[in-house]
Amino acid sequence: MLSAVLGLFSQDLAVDLGSSRTRIYLRGTGLICDEPSVVAVQTLKDGRRRVVCVGDPALPMLGRTPEDIQAIQPVRTGTIEDFEVAEALLLQLVRRSHGSTSILKPRMAVALPQGATDMALRALRDSCQAAGAREVHLVPRPIAAALGADLPVHEPNGHMIVDLGGTGTEVSILSLSNVVHTTVVSGGGEGFDRAIIDYVRRHHATEIGRPTAERLKLELGSARLGGTSGTRVAKGRCLRLGIPRAVTVDAHDVQTALAAPLGAIADAIRSAVEAVPPELASDIVENGVILVGGGARLEGIEAALRHLTGLPVMAADDPQQAVVRGAARVLGEIELLRTVAA
Repeated sequence: MLSAVLGLFSQDLAVDLGSSRTRIYLRGTGLICDEPSVVAVQTLKDGRRRVVCVGDPALPMLGRTPEDIQAIQPVRTGTIEDFEVAEALLLQLVRRSHGSTSILKPRMAVALPQGATDMALRALRDSCQAAGAREVHLVPRPIAAALGADLPVHEPNGHMIVDLGGTGTEVSILSLSNVVHTTVVSGGGEGFDRAIIDYVRRHHATEIGRPTAERLKLELGSARLGGTSGTRVAKGRCLRLGIPRAVTVDAHDVQTALAAPLGAIADAIRSAVEAVPPELASDIVENGVILVGGGARLEGIEAALRHLTGLPVMAADDPQQAVVRGAARVLGEIELLRTVAA
């Protein structure tokens, strides 16, 4: 009862600390922060590290910093690789977006990768408390995604969530508010970008950077050949002469490059179905596969994965926000808080 009364005066926050972007959702208001999960850190002469900037101002620094400054992505493939930097990211983004307008410190629900270590759990709790949380509730990311997609996770029925994140794709099967099976493959946004980089290197003898590959993916990318058309100029370094070079890349190049990571995601989906009991597998055939995450925006990806897997595949509404919406929903429903949050 006391917690419910306090909730009237505080502003509860849901956090999706993703490898590509960090999203913060204010319950009752909506999304208040959506910034890159990047922190620019300067190493001082005495060995101490100083945060230069986080989020949007830090993103352009990737690959462009002097020796004493690093642009760091603290979360990689669903794992927090640098706890200190992750805490700085969370602290500054929460304070920047939420401020200190509430009477009481907020409750926070944070979506975390399935199978996160005890050290990661402690680090997340400490980071949230340092950012001003009075209560911290940790929600498995696949469960949060399913809740954000309005799936009945509490039922004895199998559902598959495919989270096409920034540095990997997490394929999970859920039933009775638990994750029955999960696996991670290197698809997702960065996997798509890497495939484009490798293709341009092999076929154009030119090394391009991730920002250029991402631009090509967004402007020319499709999960099916012929899905889009056009050409773009990509600037990079000639591998034969070592000098700057501009090459023309067409949509067919990009779509051909994306075929391999899409095939790996389809293989992971089929393997997940084979790994669970037949009853759950039959549920997946009936209920289909739900796509969440930024990679679900790729043109034609639903049809391509339907063709490759033979399963019904559909993207959640606003797939990029599914995880953070689900985490916010946990804060508003006591029964969910008891059953899915730690």
